[in-house]
Amino acid sequence: MKGVILAGGKGTRLRPTTRVVNKHVIPIYDRPMIYYPVETLLGAGIDDILVISNADHIGKYIELLEEDFDADFNYKVQSEPKGIAHGVGLAENFVNDEFVVLLGDNILIGDLTREMLSLDSPGAKIFVKQVDEPAAYGVATIDDGKVTRLDEKPDDPPSDYAVLGLYRYTSDVFDIIDDLEPSDRGEYEITDVNKAYVERGQLEYEVFDGEWFDAGTPEGIYKASKVVRDNRQF
Repeated sequence: MKGVILAGGKGTRLRPTTRVVNKHVIPIYDRPMIYYPVETLLGAGIDDILVISNADHIGKYIELLEEDFDADFNYKVQSEPKGIAHGVGLAENFVNDEFVVLLGDNILIGDLTREMLSLDSPGAKIFVKQVDEPAAYGVATIDDGKVTRLDEKPDDPPSDYAVLGLYRYTSDVFDIIDDLEPSDRGEYEITDVNKAYVERGQLEYEVFDGEWFDAGTPEGIYKASKVVRDNRQF
C-alpha cells in the first residue's frame, strides 16, 4: 500500500504567515507540521510516500524529509490550488491499486494500523471522530453501520461525526475524479468524491480513537502543539 500526503493549498486560514511560507513547515511544537503525517503513515507500515505541493515549496520538502526519515519519497507539483480531489488525481501514475491519502495539516496522535486501513469490499473508506463543533468540518451521517450522507460544513449538522483528512482508496477513484465538476469556489472537492461512493453503497468508515487536530488554523496549531508537548518524553 502506498501513501499520499497533500501539502499544497493556499493556507488562507493562517494568513499573514502563509503569505511567505507553506503552512506545512509551520512548527507543531518542535517539528514541522508535515513530519506528523509522515510519521502516521510510517507507523501504519507505509513507507512508499508521494508528497504533493506547489512549485515554490516542493524543493524544500525534498531537502527536509530525506534527511530525517527512512522512507521512499516521491514528489509531485500541484501547479494550481484546485482542491483536494485535484491533488489526489495527481497521484494516478504513482499508485498501483490501494493507497491512503492524508492531508498534510491533519495531526493524528494515536495508533493507525494497516488493519484499520483495510477494506471489507470494493470501494473507499473515510475516518471519523465525534467532535463538539461538527459544523466546522465535513460531517458524516452514519445509520445502521453505514455512511448514508456527507455534508460539508453544514449550518445544522445532522451528526457529530467529523470527517478526518484521511482517506483510503483504490485506483477506481481516478475515474470518479475525472467526472467531477468544480464547486462554486472553483475547486474539485473530495466530499464530492466520497459522495459518489455513498451513492454506490461503497463508502466504509472507521472511528479514530486517538486525538485529531486540524492544524490549518491558529487554534488547531496551538491545541496540537500543547498535546504533543504534554505527551513528549523528555
